Amino acid sequence: MPEYGQISYPRSDPDKRTLTFQLRRRTTPAEQRLWQSLRADRLAGLHFRRQQLIAGFIVDFYCHAARLAVEVDGPVHETQAEYDAERDRILGREGIQVLHIANEDVERRLPLVLRHIIAACGEASPTPASPEGSAVPSPPGRSSLENNR
Repeated sequence: MPEYGQISYPRSDPDKRTLTFQLRRRTTPAEQRLWQSLRADRLAGLHFRRQQLIAGFIVDFYCHAARLAVEVDGPVHETQAEYDAERDRILGREGIQVLHIANEDVERRLPLVLRHIIAACGEASPTPASPEGSAVPSPPGRSSLENNR
């Protein structure tokens, strides 16, 4: 039985748990910058975890109260679009909305990114989604902020 606040799924394995700890030590500059605004409930009192293992997938940031995963998409996501789409579909079935933010947006428009995350937390559903899952407002590798420039 997981401790309070932990998320456990049958598909999580020890290798992925080890990988989450390694990823926390090797964050990208954009992830580091965003984490400084999300950590310790700094963003509107919302609690985020980083490199969270959910349903066998590792997401960059996760707010359990809002059931929102935030992915900071860099160049690696351009080569794994199918994987990202499948992960988003599965997480959507679990009732978790995935918000994709481009590295560039974090680096150049952090205040706008933070407002967008707060809005997404307010829109996130606390109940599981339909069997088809919920779609992400922006496709993997593309910023959901492109229309706000």
